[in-house]
Amino acid sequence: MTDPVGLMVSAPASGTGKTTVMLGLLRALREDGMAVQPFKSGPDYIDPAFHLAAAGRASFNLDTWAMDGALLDGIAAQSAGAEICVAEGSMGLYDGVATQGQAGFGSSAETARRMGWPVVLVIDAGGQAQSAAATALGFQAYAPDLPFAGVIVNRVASPRHERLIRRGMDAAGLTVLGVLPRRGDLALPERHLGLIQAVEHPDLEAAIAGYAAFLRENVDLDAIRAAARGGALPSGALPKPPAQRIALARDAAFSFTYPHLLEGWRAAGAEILPFSPLADEAPPEADLVWLPGGYPELHAGRLAAATTFLDGLRAHAQTKPVHGECGGYMALGEVLIDKSGARHAMAGLLGLVTSFEKRKFHLGYRRAVLQAGMMGFAPGAVLRGHEFHYTVVVEEPDAPLAKVSDADGNPVPETGSIRGNVTGTFFHMIAEEG
Repeated sequence: MTDPVGLMVSAPASGTGKTTVMLGLLRALREDGMAVQPFKSGPDYIDPAFHLAAAGRASFNLDTWAMDGALLDGIAAQSAGAEICVAEGSMGLYDGVATQGQAGFGSSAETARRMGWPVVLVIDAGGQAQSAAATALGFQAYAPDLPFAGVIVNRVASPRHERLIRRGMDAAGLTVLGVLPRRGDLALPERHLGLIQAVEHPDLEAAIAGYAAFLRENVDLDAIRAAARGGALPSGALPKPPAQRIALARDAAFSFTYPHLLEGWRAAGAEILPFSPLADEAPPEADLVWLPGGYPELHAGRLAAATTFLDGLRAHAQTKPVHGECGGYMALGEVLIDKSGARHAMAGLLGLVTSFEKRKFHLGYRRAVLQAGMMGFAPGAVLRGHEFHYTVVVEEPDAPLAKVSDADGNPVPETGSIRGNVTGTFFHMIAEEG
C-alpha cells in the first residue's frame, strides 16, 4: 500500500470560507471513492467533528507548538490506509505565536511544510478583483520553500468579477483551482465560541452534500488531486492513558476531547466508557471519571436537576479521581451562573463559582507545571494545552493545581484547582511535554 499524498486548505485570515471548502472537498473526494484522511492544524475541537461527518474517518489535530516531533509523527501515522490527506488550517496560513514551542510556533504553514503538503489558499475576493492576485502572490512568496498548489477564489460576485480576478492571477503566474460564486446560504451556524457542534447542526448531512455539489460545479477536483504531495508515512507514539477504565462524559454539554488522546488510550488497551450527564446517567464503574469541555452553561438547569449523575459523581470522588476540563471544571464547582444571572448548583466537589453574566474572553496556548498529581500525571509534570472560553471566575478557593503560563511564558491566573481526588483546569490538555 502506498503512502497517502496530502494538501493543506488554508487562507490569509479567518472568515474566508475555508471550512466550507474543506467539508465540500472531503465529501466530494469521498463520493469519488477515495479514502480521505482529514486533519486540523491547530488546537480546535469543533472542526474535527465536522470533518468526521464529511469524510467518514476521524480527524486529528496537528499542533507544532504543543506537540513534539514524535507525537506529530504518531498522529500523522493515523492516515495509514488513506489515499489522500486533507488538512484544514487555522486563522491565516502563517499565523502562530511569538515564542517557539515543542516543534514550532503553531502555524498552518509549519504543519504543511513538515508533512510536505502543498497549500490550497482560499481567498475572499469580496471588495477586490485583480488585487486578490497580489494577496495570493505575497502568500506564495513569503515562504518560497513552502509548496503551493494554487488558489480557490471565494465570494465572486459575477462573471465580470471572475474575469478580472483570473486576469490578475494569470499575470501573477498563479494557478486558479476554483472560483466560488457568492452565496449567502453556505455559512455554518455559529455561537460565541465559533461554529456550533456537529451534533447540534439541524441537517448536517444535507449541508455537507450541498457543499460537495457546490465544489463540483466550481472547482477543478482533478487538478486538486493532481497537486497533492507527501512523504513517507512516519511512525510515532500517541499519548498513554491516565487509567485503565475511563468513564467519559459525552453529550451536547461535554464533547470537547482531542481525538488523538482517545485513539492513544484505546491503542494502549484502555476502556473508554461514555455516559451522558444530560440524560442523568451516573458514571459507570471506572478508575477515572473525566468531564471534558463543552457548553454546560447552555444546559445548566438540566445538569443541576440531574441528581443521578451528580450523586454518582460524588460517590466516585470519595475514593477515585475525577477530572474536569473547562466546561467540565465548571460542572465540578459549587455554582454556575448563566448569562441571565440565574444561579445553578453544580456538583460541589470544588468550591469554584463561575459566571457567564458578564463575559470575559480567554484564548491562547497554555503551559502548566503541575503542583499536585492529576489523573496519571505526577507532580512536576508539564502539560501543554489550549484555553478558549468566556467564563468569569467569581470564586476559586481550592488549592491551585498548577502554575500556568501562556505561550510566551507570562503567568495566567486560571491555575485550576484540586481538592482530594478532584481536579480541574480551564485549559484543554493536548500533550505532555517531554
